[in-house]
Amino acid sequence: MTSILYVDDEPDIRLIVEMSLKLKPELTVRTAESGEQALAILIDEGWKPDLAMIDVMMPGLTGPDVLARLKANPDTANLPVVFVTARARPQDIDDYIAQGAKGVITKPFDPIGLGDQVMGLIPA
Repeated sequence: MTSILYVDDEPDIRLIVEMSLKLKPELTVRTAESGEQALAILIDEGWKPDLAMIDVMMPGLTGPDVLARLKANPDTANLPVVFVTARARPQDIDDYIAQGAKGVITKPFDPIGLGDQVMGLIPA
């Protein structure tokens, strides 16, 4: 099984992503409603998913803020992070990759194809 943490402040988007990813039986999904909650799950609880998908624009800690904190912690520094965002101009994507993101999924996304898209981003 491949485990994924999906972080987004929008409950409807969290639900759609969770349902979309669960179409792939080899994926397990856990969600968080904020960057702060994601850090609690990953650092305080010590949960180690195979991939974290994080919304870029959230109140409080943004996706890039969360990524920076994960990279600064030896226990989470190697966790692959994919940003999910509607803000995906070429220069934005370049910035996200330069910050350490492994990829970017743009909103709106295809719910049916999301699982396959994510599977292609998970390190072997």
